[in-house]
Amino acid sequence: MTRINQATVDLVKEFEGLELTAYRDPVGVLTIGYGYTNQAGYGPGVKPGERWTQAQAEQMLAEGLERFGAQIRPMFTREPNENQFGAFVSLAYNIGVTAFRNSTALRRFNAGDTAGAAEALTWFNKAGGAKLRGLVRRREAERALFLAPPPVRQADPAEAPQGWLAALVWALAGLFKGGKA
Repeated sequence: MTRINQATVDLVKEFEGLELTAYRDPVGVLTIGYGYTNQAGYGPGVKPGERWTQAQAEQMLAEGLERFGAQIRPMFTREPNENQFGAFVSLAYNIGVTAFRNSTALRRFNAGDTAGAAEALTWFNKAGGAKLRGLVRRREAERALFLAPPPVRQADPAEAPQGWLAALVWALAGLFKGGKA
């Protein structure tokens, strides 16, 4: 199962920004934390003038990314790598699950058209009918994450197999992958 990696969290944090006092976004949606809104479908909701701590914002972001990831995961007919999945989670977090489900980006990805899916990610750059520079930049960052090679996972010594022969094979495999056993 594909997980949400740190690159995804960092991307969402960068583009959502952190606001600890509720505010209205460019299209008038009441927002707080890292882009949390009442439309998110989870959490406590947000009221005008409400204040959060950074810890609350971090918690709601982690919960939101996991929830959005869980909602979009069944939509894939082929397995995305961590960076592809992260770019799609960031997109869905920003545009909503229904818009993501109906997106050309998802349709192209499922059809095996990776380059076309990357291009289609960039199309969601308008809010309230107006192209926003921040959305253009975010979609380019999502596209770059989507196209980046997935991180190489280092073997965890706690997962080392038992027995001398299995341990030797495990250690050699780690060396050939460029990691440390």
